[in-house]
Amino acid sequence: MAIDKDPLPIYAPISEYRIEVFPLQHRLTVFKEDMLIKQYRVAVGTPSTPTPVGVYIITYKGKDWGPSFGPRWLGLNVPWGNYGIHGTNKPHSIGQHQSHGCIRMNNTDVLQLFELIPIGTKVIIHGHVLGYMNQDPRDLAEGDVGGDVQLIQSRLKSSGYFTGECNGKFRSDTTAAIKKFQRDRHLLPNGVVSRTIYEELGLIE
Repeated sequence: MAIDKDPLPIYAPISEYRIEVFPLQHRLTVFKEDMLIKQYRVAVGTPSTPTPVGVYIITYKGKDWGPSFGPRWLGLNVPWGNYGIHGTNKPHSIGQHQSHGCIRMNNTDVLQLFELIPIGTKVIIHGHVLGYMNQDPRDLAEGDVGGDVQLIQSRLKSSGYFTGECNGKFRSDTTAAIKKFQRDRHLLPNGVVSRTIYEELGLIE
C-alpha cells in the first residue's frame, strides 16, 4: 500500500477558477471560487502512461494542433513533458483510461472550457503519484518520466544518492544513483526501480 501522499509539484494560481480532475471517475469539474459550475466526462492516461497526479497551472492555450488533439488545447506546466486538456478524434475513448497522460474531452466540451478558463487557472489532478489503491507501482527505468520518477529522485536526493534536478525525467544520473543504492543494499545493480526499491525507500509497505 502506498504511504506517501504529497502531490508534486505545487504552484500558486492566479485565477478565480479551479479545475479538478478525478481520473478514476473520468470526471473533470470546474469551480468558480467555491461554486461548482461545470462537470465533464473525460478520458485519462493508462496505468503505464498515467495522467500526472498533482497541482498544476494552465500556462498556455492553443488552437487546432491536429486531429488527435481536437480543436483546442490547454497546456499544463508539468515539469517532465507536454501534458494538457484537449479534444480528440477518438470520442469513443471518453470515459476510459486510453490516453498517453493527457486529459481528453469531447470537442464540443473543450471548446466551451477553452472560452471559460483563463491562463493561470489551477488544475488539481487527484490520486496517488504511485498509482491506484491495490495496484503495484510501475517499474521504472531509464527513459521513463512522471511524478513517480520525481518522487524516487527526491527520496534518493534526501538520502545522499542523487545530486541532480528532481524533474521527473529518468536519465543516466538517476540510473547511476539507483545502482549505487542497490549496491549498498546488496541488490542486483540493474538501475531498475522495482517494488523492492519502493519498499527500501519507504514509499510502499
